[in-house]
Amino acid sequence: MSTSSRRDQLLTELRAWGGASPSVLEALATVPRERFVPPESQSRAYENIALSIDAGQTISQPRMVAEMTTACRLTPQSRVLEVGTGSGYQAAILARLCHDVVSIERIPELSHQAARRLRELGFTNVQCVVGDGSLGWPAGAPYDAILVTAGAPEIPWPLYEQLTPGGRLVVPVGAGTQSLLTITRTASGPQTETGIGCVFVPLVGQAGWPESSPPAPPKS
Repeated sequence: MSTSSRRDQLLTELRAWGGASPSVLEALATVPRERFVPPESQSRAYENIALSIDAGQTISQPRMVAEMTTACRLTPQSRVLEVGTGSGYQAAILARLCHDVVSIERIPELSHQAARRLRELGFTNVQCVVGDGSLGWPAGAPYDAILVTAGAPEIPWPLYEQLTPGGRLVVPVGAGTQSLLTITRTASGPQTETGIGCVFVPLVGQAGWPESSPPAPPKS
């Protein structure tokens, strides 16, 4: 089966699921996921599974990317912070939907690889930075949405504080199996919606898991 056929099959599956907005599905259709995975995994790029990348990290399954991106409720004017650049795939999806993206990654080699990959693919509205993503990136704040691609032990409040009024923090929280939370910043305080269960690599940092003893990463 050709790459385009595999992509079409995945999109058909995601449309049948019904949890993704039309604009998110369009972004998934136009960003080449095979460019964001190792060569040995490219034949599986359009399976609805997470795949291993460098440095013991993963690229999320397309359905989870669709779920989290839809939860952000982006507009073409939105400014977004992504925590956990990884391969750069989620940043590319976000960049198709909003004005600009800051993507922060604690592992320099991943950040540099992703930045190069995104440049090669023509993305000019993504800034890749290296740092402790659990603390956000105050230099670029405030953000209309913050999407965290790693599991936190609790809500990372430094990220919440970097949201605009009405902004949304989408983050997996918990040990082992996590719950996908969407926290909206309102005048009366945070409003939290609990979504599906999920399993992400740990969010390591001052407002996440300690680097000395993070939970074991999920098996791919």
